[in-house]
This record gives sequence, C-alpha cells and structure tokens, in this order.
Amino acid sequence: MTVADPGGPVWLGIDLGTQGVRAVAVDAAGGVVGTGAAPLRRDVRDGPRHEQDPAEWWTATCTAAGIAVAGLRGRRVAAIAVDSTSGTLAVQDRHGRPVGPAWMYDDTRAAARVAAVQEAGEQVWTALGYRMQASWALPKLVELCATGAVAPGHTVVHQADHVVARLAGRPVASDTSHALKTGYDLRADRWPGDVLDRLGVDTAVLPDVVVPGTRIAAVCAAAARASGIPAGTPVVAGMTDGCAAQIATGALAPGRWCSALGTTLVLKGATPGLVRDASGGVYCHRHPDGGWLPGGASNTGAGVLARDLPGVDPGLLTAPAGVPAGATYPLVGRGERFPFTDPAFTGFDVGGPTCATAAETFARVAHGVAFVERLAFDVLAGLGADVSGPVVATGGTSGNDWWTQLRADVLGRPVSVPEQAGSAFGAAILAAAPRGSLARTAAAMVRLRETFEPRPGRADLADGYARLRAELSARGLL
Repeated sequence: MTVADPGGPVWLGIDLGTQGVRAVAVDAAGGVVGTGAAPLRRDVRDGPRHEQDPAEWWTATCTAAGIAVAGLRGRRVAAIAVDSTSGTLAVQDRHGRPVGPAWMYDDTRAAARVAAVQEAGEQVWTALGYRMQASWALPKLVELCATGAVAPGHTVVHQADHVVARLAGRPVASDTSHALKTGYDLRADRWPGDVLDRLGVDTAVLPDVVVPGTRIAAVCAAAARASGIPAGTPVVAGMTDGCAAQIATGALAPGRWCSALGTTLVLKGATPGLVRDASGGVYCHRHPDGGWLPGGASNTGAGVLARDLPGVDPGLLTAPAGVPAGATYPLVGRGERFPFTDPAFTGFDVGGPTCATAAETFARVAHGVAFVERLAFDVLAGLGADVSGPVVATGGTSGNDWWTQLRADVLGRPVSVPEQAGSAFGAAILAAAPRGSLARTAAAMVRLRETFEPRPGRADLADGYARLRAELSARGLL
C-alpha cells in the first residue's frame, strides 16, 4: 500500500453533476484530504427539454473547489481533472463565455434528427459498435447548427470543456471520452468531417480532442482569485462522469469490472479490443492507457424498492433464507437497454406469493437484480469480453452486505466494496496518473473496504438463474 507524505502533493477532482458540483482533494495513498460541494439550482425541465445555466456551473465549481482546497494548509495541488455528464453541450463565444443555456445529457429535443445522424455515419458508428440515440450529443449538435444557435465565431463544447475554459481563461481541447457521443471517431482519432459535412456541421465549431489525462491548461490568475486554486495549477483533460466513477473503483485492467447498483445497474470494464454490440446496448470508450472501456446500463435496479417499499432503507433490509420461487425481472417503467434491448419491455414477477411481506418483496427484487447482473456478464462474455476477474460494487446498495454477498454468490466471483467511490474521486486519480499509467495509479490509490468471496455449492441459485433465462426466452428476449 502506498503511504502518503502528510505534506506531499494532492490532486483535485471536480465532478459536474446534475444537481451540484463536488470537488475532492486526494493524496498519493488515496486518502481524501479535502472536499467541497455546491448545488446547481437553475435546472429547467419541460417535456423533452432539460437546460442548465453554464454560468452557474462555474460559480458552483468555484465554491466547491474553494472549500476543498481551503484546508490543505499550503499543500501543493499538483493537477486538476474535471468530469461531467455525458452528452451535455453548451455554446460559447470566442472567449469561452456561455451563449444561452446548455442542453443537458437527457435532453431529447433533437430526437427527430437521430435517423439522419445514424444514416449519415452508419459506417463509422457500426465500426465503433454503437447506434446514435436521441439523448446523445451529435443529434443536439445538428439541431443547434440547423436552427442558427451557433453564430460565426462560436463553438460547441461539452460541459467539462466549458468549465476548464473558465479555469484556463481561454478555450481548451476536449477529450475522447466526452467527444464520443458527439460523433468523434475513436478508431481514426478524428472528427469524421465527411459525416459532419453531410449533417450540415462545420468541424470548426468543435474543439480539438486529446486523450484523457493530457495536460491542456493551467489555472489563470482570474480563476485563481475566484476559486482559491493557485494560479498555474495544471489542468488535465477529464472524462465523463461514468468513466470517472469507473476509475474510482480501480477496474481498469482486463477481466476486472465495476458494477454500480443503485436505482439502475451499470457495468463497466476494460478490454484490449473493441467490444461491438449490434443492439447498441454496449459501447466502448477509449482507455487512456490503450485498449477500450466497454460498458452497458440496465434499467433494472433498486428503483423498484422505492416504488414497492416506499420509505424503507434498502441498506437495512434482509431476506428470508432460500431462493424465491418463480422469476422476477425488477423494472420501473417501460423499456430495457441491456442485457437486451427492447423499448417496450416491462418487468415481471411470476411464481411468487400473492401478498408478499416486505422481506419477501426485498428477496425477490434482490435475487432478480442479481440474476440480471449475471445475465449481463454472460452477454458481455458472448461479445468477447473477458469477465473472469473480480467485481467492485458501488452505488447505493453496496452498503447492504447481505445483498453484496448474494451478488458474489450468483456471479461466482469476488465482489469488493471500496472505501471511497464517486466521480470526483476518480477524476482526482486521473489527475494524478502519469500518461499511460492510469490503471497502475488507480491500483495504488483505490482502497477496498471489504471483499465478499463467493460461497460454493449454491445449486439453488443456479436454478433461480435458469428460471429467469427460461422466462425471458419464452418471451422471445434471449
């Protein structure tokens, strides 16, 4: 284990979330030595529209970062990295100042553009193994350009790009992670100019793109006064919030995976080769060390408990012994995207009691989610990904040791829970990592709270998993 110098340097990670900004200062041993947070209150939702004020991103960043560095007692901030929501775009002028509200990651006003965007870049998207979606940034970019929202001299940037521009006092390069959903060709390492031309987008409105972790700026004097971060502090290119959260788990070597189970379930791992999924459920970011970071997000998760057991803390629930009868696919609302894609799919609970107790309901949901998680890993393995290694569990359910042990038993592999988690912590590790050494740096800085080893001989779990697969097959989904 790395032992930190109590007077040594720290690295600052800044996470631009939906509801607020969080900053974390981390030392070389992965110890958190400073934190700060500030809310984002100017959030506008109206049907498919979801907007925020980029100016508030900046003021909240200054507040959060100022709190995080205030108690460092002169310790040097060696570098900063900023992560942000994936698919969020802002228009800014030639000085890096915002022009109008930002279009957030789940804004779908450009849904009518998706078919044309998919057709125009079909070869590129197929080679990369994904399909364009209504919430992705490229359809929004096409809409902004087509409707005159991008004036001469203006540029369209991602959320983190805009905040780093304010830190630097000038426009900056973006990174391959944020640029993915804007159509950046990760294989050719360029904006696909011919595709963008067909869509009416001039590549001049887009930023340059570099590998995450590349030094792209330094904190300017004006930003230092506003944020408390010393002038001249290096700023490196960041990643999306999902990728930063993966970094925080240390799951960056082939075979290792992280599984974030909260309202929904998100799996992310590392592979030497590109993983292609014709359904679009799995897509890959570039690994800063080389290789790829595949991931998939399911709509299953603990969100069902909030609906069926309102007011109950899932971290405090336990379940009766044994595997529930029948099969359960826990789902709130309609539609699934991974481990299969079906926008009309609705969850099911078959073969259970007519009137279940809270403990029985929890047992059915917990087992159902664990079986879907195993199915997701099976699908990844079928796509050629190495899923043989351990799993790091994060998310709101990772505090429930009974559920985490169940997941280890169902998956048949160790499941660990880290001491620290979250995108800001991952961004700080990215800031600390020398080029090409992100996995090694994360391994030194990520501390595990506990590891749950799988218990052998659970034939009842294998039977429960087989029942879920049989039910999905009967519905034509496998």
